Amino acid sequence: MARYRESVCRLCRREGVKLFLKGERCLSKKCAMERRNYPPGQAGQARKKVKEYGIQLREKQKVKRLYGTFEKQFRGYFARADRMKGITGENLLLLLESRFDNVVLKLGFAASLAQARQLVRHKHFLVNGRKVNVPSYRIKKGDTIEVVEPSRKSEAITVAMAHVSDSQIPEWLSIDRKAMKGIAHGTPERAHIQHPIQEQLIVELYSK
Repeated sequence: MARYRESVCRLCRREGVKLFLKGERCLSKKCAMERRNYPPGQAGQARKKVKEYGIQLREKQKVKRLYGTFEKQFRGYFARADRMKGITGENLLLLLESRFDNVVLKLGFAASLAQARQLVRHKHFLVNGRKVNVPSYRIKKGDTIEVVEPSRKSEAITVAMAHVSDSQIPEWLSIDRKAMKGIAHGTPERAHIQHPIQEQLIVELYSK
């Protein structure tokens, strides 16, 4: 299985925006974007004229990295979004937002997307009462996500939960902290996504 093994801080610097791939570190002065707010590499600080294709490509790469997918998987999401009713760009983001690992992160059970993915793969959560270890599993309206009993004392989960307030959890999700259980009361909407994303640029890129 393909994995990105380089520094994830380089990804934020390359896209020129915080992707919050390291949790709390991204909010501190240690964040690479605070210290070196320019692309990595020897030519990182050089001024470059970016063409239309380059702008579209960077937007696609940013969203792909934000949700932790690789190219083949991302293209699959786009193809599915294109077949759905509605606006293709918005459909794409809502499909990505519904990923199991992203929901675990949004509920505050993990400090970063990488940690959420690892916890999911190690079967620390139940979806509707059964173990699911597929990070790309799509969470639907009415689904319940809860921490398995043996993992409720996990330091990684309890520390992550302590750093996320109820006001930070999207409106379509809710959490019972005592039971360590989250519920999807609906489906994500475009307004729930706070990251600066121009999804139309991705549609234009794949439409060429």
